This record gives sequence, structure tokens and C-alpha cells, in this order.
Amino acid sequence: MTTESPVHAASGGVGPAAGHAGSATVPALRRRPSGLALALPALVLLLAFFALPVVLFLARSVTEPQPGFQNYAALFGGPTYLRILLNTFIVGGVVTAVTALLAFPVAWALAIMPPRWSALLFGIIVLSMWTNLLARTYAWMVLLQQTGVINRMLQALGIIDEPLRLVNNLVGVTIGMVYIMLPFMILPLTGVIRKIDPMILQAASLCGATRGQAFRRILLPLAAPGLAAGGLMVFVMSLGYFVTPALLGGTSNMMMGQLVAQQVQSLTNWGLGAAAAFVLLAVTLLLYAMQIRLLGRPEGMR
Repeated sequence: MTTESPVHAASGGVGPAAGHAGSATVPALRRRPSGLALALPALVLLLAFFALPVVLFLARSVTEPQPGFQNYAALFGGPTYLRILLNTFIVGGVVTAVTALLAFPVAWALAIMPPRWSALLFGIIVLSMWTNLLARTYAWMVLLQQTGVINRMLQALGIIDEPLRLVNNLVGVTIGMVYIMLPFMILPLTGVIRKIDPMILQAASLCGATRGQAFRRILLPLAAPGLAAGGLMVFVMSLGYFVTPALLGGTSNMMMGQLVAQQVQSLTNWGLGAAAAFVLLAVTLLLYAMQIRLLGRPEGMR
């Protein structure tokens, strides 16, 4: 009768067989794919569907109809295209500012409401994003026309005597785009405001700060990352929007998105269209770099 030593029993019966099993796991661990191998499919998709089209589009902007920078010279040299550029940046800036002014109180209300009411209002905001964009734009066309509900209501209240021109101009474009862009400003703002400790504002009030001072010196700086993220998203999306400016603005108030579509689809002028698209891309990257420089990278990218 053989007895097993305590050391052998405590080691779990490590013997030749166990040693071979342990050594067999080493090659298995070494055969695991590395991080680069796991990310390779995503990198291939990014290169194929993002980087390559951008490079080809940039190449067309300097090679068609002939090699050179004549497309960029035409884009920045003629008064027509400069006016389109100016319209685009004016509308983008106004839409971003108005959206931020309207979104901040809504985000604050979502942050301090009881969970049940906050979830209901949040669901309504998200539901508006799921509604078809073309249908929402046509609805605004009906509301803003001279015989629409808004003009009739203003005349019934005695605020105006004659109907206002709210379509086929930049006013209609701004109204329609503010409505569409509001959720993209509300969502990041709500996430940032919910992380602010209410005790900070109570402490400021106990120290003698007025509501205006607490807002300017405490709440607004703490909510700045949400404002920056939402503002960048809204401004960049406004620069390249096509449907709303085309339906509410008309051809006399063209923006860059309409210019790209017109040059590529109607006039088959790929060179100028590519140059206009690349200008929008360059502005987007510049704004993102400025945001990183001033406010740092977003939390998800650190």
C-alpha cells in the first residue's frame, strides 16, 4: 500500500502528465490574435469606405478638368461661390447658437426632473429623431408658408398685419434646421449636466452667489464640454446639410451641400464639387482640432 506525500497532494498531483498539459497551453496562449489582428477588419473597412473615397475625391479636385488648383481658385475667387460659402457658415453659426440657447434649459429640466417625467420627455425627443427627415421638412414648409398656421396665428393675435416670408429664404432654413438639430445638442448636454453635483450649486448659494453668478461661474463652465461637443456636432452637420436648405431655402439661398449636389449630379463637374466637399471636410477637421486643443479629447477617446 503506497501513501501519497502531503507535498505531492498539495501540488494537485503535478507530474509528467500535468507538466505536458501545462506546456501545451503555452503555444495556445501564443496563438491568440494580437490587438492589431483583431482591429484589422475594422481598419480595412475604414480604409475602403472612408479614407479611399476621400483620397479619390481630393485627387479629382486637383485633376479635373485639368491638373491644377483652378477649382479652388474658382471656389474662392468668384462672388457667387463666396456668397454660398458665406451663407453656409452664417446659417451654421446661427443654427448652432440658437440650438444651444434652446437646448440648455431643456437639458437642465431633463437633469432635475423626476425619473418618470424625464424618461417620458427624453423618449419624445428621441422619437422626433426617428421621424423621417423629409416628412418633417415638408411639415415645416406647410407651417411656414404665408397661409400657414404660424402666419395665421400671428395675424389673429394682432402681432403682424401682413404674412411674413418664412420660406424660400435663410429664415426658413434656420428654423427648420434648429428643430432638426435640437436633439443633437440636448443629448450631450443632458449627459454632462447630470454628472454635476447639485451640492456645488447649493454651496455657491450659501456663500452668497446669486442665481446668475452661479450659472455663469459654476454651471456654465462645468457644462462647457457638453456645449462644445453638441455645438461641434450641430455646426458640422449644418455645414453639409442638403434636404432642409433645398426645400426651405430655394435656389437663391444655396448652401455648400446644394452646391456639391448640383455640380456632381446636374453639371457633372466633379472637380468643383470635390473641391467644395474637401473644403467642408477641412473645416470640420480644423474645428475638431481646435476643440481638442482648447477642451481636450472627449472622455471616450482618452
